Amino acid sequence: MDNLMLNNKIYLEGKIASKLEFSHEMYGEGFYTFELEVMRLSDSKDLLNVTVSERITSGIDFNIGSDIIVDGQLRSYNKVVDGINKLILTVFARNIEPCTERSKNPNEIYLDGYICKEPVYRTTPFGREIADILLAVNRAYNKSDYIPTIAWGRNSRFCQTLSVGDNIRIWGRLQSREYQKKISDTEVIKKVAYEVSISKMEKVNKEDSIDEEENKEEVVVV
Repeated sequence: MDNLMLNNKIYLEGKIASKLEFSHEMYGEGFYTFELEVMRLSDSKDLLNVTVSERITSGIDFNIGSDIIVDGQLRSYNKVVDGINKLILTVFARNIEPCTERSKNPNEIYLDGYICKEPVYRTTPFGREIADILLAVNRAYNKSDYIPTIAWGRNSRFCQTLSVGDNIRIWGRLQSREYQKKISDTEVIKKVAYEVSISKMEKVNKEDSIDEEENKEEVVVV
């Protein structure tokens, strides 16, 4: 159980951007959701969904505009939206406290998981290299979270050497991205995608491993 707590960690600092809304109840415990606005270094913002238990909401100012710190894990679940099965990502908060002073990095995530779809490498119309990886991260009670991740530049080229089933570790940030989806010849709708943008990654080779530090490949974008 402890190891499964360590393979999925996220730290966020931001402003509350929506009111608490009741989400669901499990074993008599109520869970709520809200949106958190997290600044990027570029001064743009990510609007991220957070789920919190009623047990840790007491004593916290949940008014819109309040600055808070969220420690937790990134979770995924399937939800049927308009008849289509959709993967929903939410930050499951394990601790929330007031944020009195901002740090240099208000959005950090670490994941240790397994590639569950063949990585897709491509270049954008502007020549930027990108790779998409779907990562399965084990959770307690034989569950897994399926996390879309995106790599850039050297990291994306490194992804071409990876295969389904490979164990990788990644460091980066959780981001929200608006895009337009064409639903007819005349109609386009705005949608939001959530994904982990990778800043550092490594492949874990556990076969015949005595010293784990000697059995890994690593690539970092500077």
